[in-house]
Amino acid sequence: MRLPLAKRDTTRHRILLWAIWIFLFPVILSVAWLCSSGEEFFSLTRRLPAEALVADGWIGPDGIRAAAEEFKLGGYEYIVVSGDMVEERRNQSDEAVTAEKELIGLGIPKDRIVTAPSAQVTRQRTFASVVAAWKALKTRGVHPKVLNVFTLGPHARRSRLVYAKVFGPATQVGVIAFVPPRYEVEPWWLSKQRTLCLLKEFIGYPFEILLNSARRSNSPSEGLH
Repeated sequence: MRLPLAKRDTTRHRILLWAIWIFLFPVILSVAWLCSSGEEFFSLTRRLPAEALVADGWIGPDGIRAAAEEFKLGGYEYIVVSGDMVEERRNQSDEAVTAEKELIGLGIPKDRIVTAPSAQVTRQRTFASVVAAWKALKTRGVHPKVLNVFTLGPHARRSRLVYAKVFGPATQVGVIAFVPPRYEVEPWWLSKQRTLCLLKEFIGYPFEILLNSARRSNSPSEGLH
């Protein structure tokens, strides 16, 4: 027996509402989690007693100063500064060299600095920077059993994961999230830059866990694919 037209329309309406709710519920939960805990979750700090500190050159003068302070207080033997492509599309090697000059100006001895300019790429930028750091340390004859990664806030958790994959089980990887003072003054959703960064990590971190961000290999000797 066929249902009356009015009842069929009501049933379809209910099914549509349930479908919309099933779709929206995880979205609402994700947004609520991002707002309350997202930036804190991705801004992981897990410092280890390490012989090498690797700092991203793109974190800016304030970040480099904080990395220099971490180096002085942390008992490290070496500090590695890597290059990375940013929105302004500056040359990556220039970032590493600029960071090196800033560190020297802050009192870090030149022979304790390892400069690691990365290849200029349009994708897999984090991986390119990690490979550059690995190659620079290898060239210097340094094979750290433990290293700490120093990077900007929400980039920390994914960055640590990529370093662990590239350096392999022979090296323990810690991480230090540099949180600029302004981050504590206002929420992330009031800043376009922070919002884009957090959304990128929200998507990129599980993509890195599950699919290596579409890389064929994590081996530094095989380069980028």
